[in-house]
Amino acid sequence: MRLVIDTSQVTFTVGREAQPKTDQNGIQRVERSTNVPMWTVQLVAMDGSGAEVISVTVAAPQAPKVSTGTVVTPVELQAIPWAQNGRNGVAFRAVDIKAVSGSKTSANSAS
Repeated sequence: MRLVIDTSQVTFTVGREAQPKTDQNGIQRVERSTNVPMWTVQLVAMDGSGAEVISVTVAAPQAPKVSTGTVVTPVELQAIPWAQNGRNGVAFRAVDIKAVSGSKTSANSAS
C-alpha cells in the first residue's frame, strides 16, 4: 500500500545533507527494480503541534542538491510502515527533495 502524506501544513528544513543509504557492510543500497542508488536526507518536519526529525530516502542517480538549513519540499512523501524481528516503525520515502524558492540555498547561490 502506498501512503502519500499531505504535507501542505508542514514545513521541512534540511537537518543533514544527503548521505548514501548503505547496508551493514557500508555498500550503497540501490532500488531493486531500477538499480538506481538510494540516498537519505534528514529533515526537520514542523507544524502547529511541534517538530520531529525524520530520515527520508530518495532513489536518484545523484544525491538531492539541498544543504543544511534549507527549507525544502519532499515530492510525493510516503509513509511506509514496517515490522521486523519484533521491532516496528515507519520509513519515509520521497520521489525527490526540492529547495523552496527563496530559501537559504537560493540566497547562498546568489553570493
